[in-house]
Amino acid sequence: MKYTRVDITEKAEKVLNELKSKHGEVIFHQSGGCCDGSSPMLLPKEDFYLDDSDVLLGEVGGVNFYMNEAQFEYWKHTHLTVDITEGRGSSFSLEIPEGYRFIIQSRLLSKEEEAHFTI
Repeated sequence: MKYTRVDITEKAEKVLNELKSKHGEVIFHQSGGCCDGSSPMLLPKEDFYLDDSDVLLGEVGGVNFYMNEAQFEYWKHTHLTVDITEGRGSSFSLEIPEGYRFIIQSRLLSKEEEAHFTI
């Protein structure tokens, strides 16, 4: 069985693909609460500085998904699913001008998932 820490809905992946074709290489970074709360932000890859404190959670729709290690301490027991909703958020994420915003659905990891990830 394949275990992941992060997935994406079909609807969100469709919007993601449109944004990738428009903006080129992008990354997701889970916001730590600034601007639009704790939202996944889609940013141009070359415009966001990643350092040793950023944790790669996985890949969704061909895009790496990161979270700062301090925030990961709070979220490490959860599985995240990137979804999309209509409406403008207040972040710098690339979907905002299109009238959408990415959101996170979360659930606790199962015992099997936790054992696989050895949190």
